[in-house]
Amino acid sequence: MFYEYVDCGSWSETTYRANSADFTKIELRQRVGMNIAARNQRSHMLGEPVTMPVALAPTGLAGMQWADGEILAARAAERFGVPFTLSTVSVCSIEDVAEHTTQPFWFQLYMMKDRAFMERLVGRARAANCSALVLTLDLQVQGQRHKDIKNGLSTPPKPTLRNLANLATKPSWCLAMLGTKRRTFRNIVGHVDGVEDVSSLAHWVNAQFDQTLNWDDVRWLRRLWDGKLILKGILDVEDARIAAATGADALIVSNHGGRQLDGAPSSIAMLPRIADAVGERIEVLFDGGIRSGQDVLKALGRGAKGVMIGRAFLYGLGALGEAGVTCCLELLRKELDLTMALCGITDVAEAERALLANAESSASREYATQFA
Repeated sequence: MFYEYVDCGSWSETTYRANSADFTKIELRQRVGMNIAARNQRSHMLGEPVTMPVALAPTGLAGMQWADGEILAARAAERFGVPFTLSTVSVCSIEDVAEHTTQPFWFQLYMMKDRAFMERLVGRARAANCSALVLTLDLQVQGQRHKDIKNGLSTPPKPTLRNLANLATKPSWCLAMLGTKRRTFRNIVGHVDGVEDVSSLAHWVNAQFDQTLNWDDVRWLRRLWDGKLILKGILDVEDARIAAATGADALIVSNHGGRQLDGAPSSIAMLPRIADAVGERIEVLFDGGIRSGQDVLKALGRGAKGVMIGRAFLYGLGALGEAGVTCCLELLRKELDLTMALCGITDVAEAERALLANAESSASREYATQFA
């Protein structure tokens, strides 16, 4: 159930598949005769130096892919030199991750009806020295994910005959889970009156997603939090313009990995329009369908200042734990480096639409005229 929690979208999964498939339609310009001996993937995201412009996205239940998964992913990201984002619905708490890392990380939150809980959550993020808050805007109601319904997804798994039979085939996972105290939503349990077990937790969460969420709530959070603020779930140019006027520091072009509105356009299809509309006013980040270093470069070429990966690092985490997340990041960096070389780019900051086929920058045209 936890693998399929990651590897699924909502309804017919059309948007989930399009997020990756639409990357294959983007062609890169192969360049030759350029000095590519020294290449650099280092950049900045929200003013923070990064080894490459990639951040680990907030993903629920990472601690069920591998015991203490959020801690392991955060440590891998810290050593590699890229941001890690902890989800509100993570298994490891803000305090757990802060205790096992030395660098600030980002924290994602949903707007809950219980504003007192929200204020405490923001205070906990501040106490943990989180360097940015990521407010997810596209989950006021949860999209229907058929695989989660089929599997009876719960954290921890319910002791049904089907689940017990399944767990019997995964002894190493079971032993690792028995060896940790982190097996439920620790950002919530113990921090809300009356939420003490799986049943009360599920009832509270289902009742708390705030369907009245609006831009005034974003401005309320902006007043409450004086650090960097990122708005996640922007997929419309009009919404992007409103987001840029809220005082937020960045927005993330995202359709929640195809897990919410099935039939919505892919994230990469909307990225150029949003970047053109607001890229001068707010930092535009990207999420959705990144599976390779080539995808990273294509997203940068379409206007993103950085990208986020979710499923990509969760596949690594589920396979090999902390080492798997590191392996994922190394693969992305190597693919990014090689693609830059074949596109004639020596610095990732040079990535622009000129690297995409059928798109030339004014600088490249001026260069060409010198030899006309």
